[in-house]
Amino acid sequence: MELVDILTYENIILNLKGSNQTEVIDELVNRLAENQLTTDPIQFKKAIYKRENEISTAVGYGVAIPHAKSKSVTKPTIIMGRTLQGIDFGGQHTNLIFMIAAPENASNEHLTLLSKLSTFLMSETFRAKLLVATTSTDVLGAIQGEEKKQPAETIDEGPSGKYIVGITACMTGIAHTYMAAESLKEAATKRGMKVKIQTNGANGPENRLTPEDIQLADAIIIAHDVRVDTSVLQGKKYVDVPVKKAIGHADQLIDQALSYNIKEDNVEGIKVEDRSSPNEKSGLNFYKHIMSGVSYMIPFVVVGGIFIAISFMFGIYAADPESEQYNVIAHFFSQVGGEAAFALMVPILAGFIGYSIADKKGLAPAMIGGMMASIGGSGFLGGMIAGFVGGFSALLIGKSMKAIPKSFQGLVSVLIVPLLSTLVVGAFMFFILNTPMSLLNEFLEGWLKGLTGINAAILGALLAGMMASDMGGPINKTASAFGLAMFAANIFEPSAALMVGGMVPPIGIALATTLFKNRFTLQEAEAGKASYVLGASFITEGAIPFAAADPLRIIPANIIGAAVGGAMCMAMDISLKAPHGGIFVIPIASNKPLLYIGCILLGSLITCFLIGFLKKPLSSADREIAKDMSSII
Repeated sequence: MELVDILTYENIILNLKGSNQTEVIDELVNRLAENQLTTDPIQFKKAIYKRENEISTAVGYGVAIPHAKSKSVTKPTIIMGRTLQGIDFGGQHTNLIFMIAAPENASNEHLTLLSKLSTFLMSETFRAKLLVATTSTDVLGAIQGEEKKQPAETIDEGPSGKYIVGITACMTGIAHTYMAAESLKEAATKRGMKVKIQTNGANGPENRLTPEDIQLADAIIIAHDVRVDTSVLQGKKYVDVPVKKAIGHADQLIDQALSYNIKEDNVEGIKVEDRSSPNEKSGLNFYKHIMSGVSYMIPFVVVGGIFIAISFMFGIYAADPESEQYNVIAHFFSQVGGEAAFALMVPILAGFIGYSIADKKGLAPAMIGGMMASIGGSGFLGGMIAGFVGGFSALLIGKSMKAIPKSFQGLVSVLIVPLLSTLVVGAFMFFILNTPMSLLNEFLEGWLKGLTGINAAILGALLAGMMASDMGGPINKTASAFGLAMFAANIFEPSAALMVGGMVPPIGIALATTLFKNRFTLQEAEAGKASYVLGASFITEGAIPFAAADPLRIIPANIIGAAVGGAMCMAMDISLKAPHGGIFVIPIASNKPLLYIGCILLGSLITCFLIGFLKKPLSSADREIAKDMSSII
């Protein structure tokens, strides 16, 4: 039996209609019921939410794997859903959702197949293929190709001479267990290390560690959300973390585990339980918290920008009741977009940074701090700081209240913690931050508004080039955060340059696959067709599979084309009042739509011709191999 036997054509939804986690789960469960794979969809949905409430199944990399066992499931099944615009799933931006449904009495073979998919999703190339797939056949072909590539389990001696062992275990033993193991294996193998990971999955412990493994090990990592038997570890030091930490931070955990020098120390009876790295203790994962706030803020930015752009279509002063141009419809759109949506941007950003740090108790103080940032003129940057001050105040005050009797804990969470933490963040914003931050914002806004000619072009090239460099990675997100800060300050030119940087790579690659067909395999040529749509929709991820296959040629071409387009865009004072939406918002949100589209096309053509120049034509033999491979993948 293979994966395609439980993930079938009718179980693949390439265009999810849901716009949030609840709607997407409903859509996937409904498909499960339509295909008669569950006798009680409500019962199965409860099992899914029970699992989500224990710990989110969003695993990063734009992937979520909600899963559950239920007696209502008739046979092991995977339902796949894809949303190109992405949704917030458990606080993470997610495009691919695989819902795993298993009967309570599922066979070992079925559970092994379900867990195998989890390991495939650790591959960036495989995820990219799913993002650009245009049909269910493409999805199943990518899975079949991945199955053919899977190597046999091996623990041969690596060239570094180091030996890493570990145990992974999640609550259901289906997905996270194997993803954590795969992540640790991949990180150790890249370093030339010998590695052996015991997986405590639904089938029971597999690849079990032996006393000999422990004696030979240089480092030990235990990644688990359920209790595991550590008696085999013979009292040696080990890193102890949740499974999601192993999925996202394997290299960091290996460094930490190696630092214990367990061969030299061999300390009996000592367990090092470190469920978070130094930069994440007490919620100190700044990047995660900022991205959480930004993800919740973006819908307000998009709606506000588009509504304001619509109001301007009636006349530049049409929303002003004192103007001769006044139009009540323009006033309506301006009020909804500018006075409501835009007014909520900074408080929402701050509030959900606080929520990410301290859960519900951090929401109110951080959001109030964000509103003070908005009122006091410290804007986007002040809102971010307010989110952290409010969140950490709530977290620390809440921890200090642990000794209070349980009968009063409800009062603590709804009154004492919000009251004291709001006092802290409010005083900080009012007496310390708002005045200097507002002066800094005024200086920055004046400087940006005064940029013309070559200076504006340089900034546009830098922002667009950053967007194209790692296509959704940290450099891309840094540029996006700057653009959102400027957007909140009513400076819209950087937004235009950023969208150029996101649209040029996929469109340029799509053009290259059309104009220089002999440089690409048949599979790449097919993926190029989808990249036209992805690029036009401002979905940069359409370029990922090409960049992964040939990074030394594709990435520089992407950056150069995007930089030229972004430079031209800002040099001509083109603005964009909607930071997302691609071609669909340009006609109404840009002040110079035709010139703006021209900048995008210019950058795309430069990327296209650079790729054509840098990539060599495939030989006849290579074309035959490519043709054969395309039939596999």
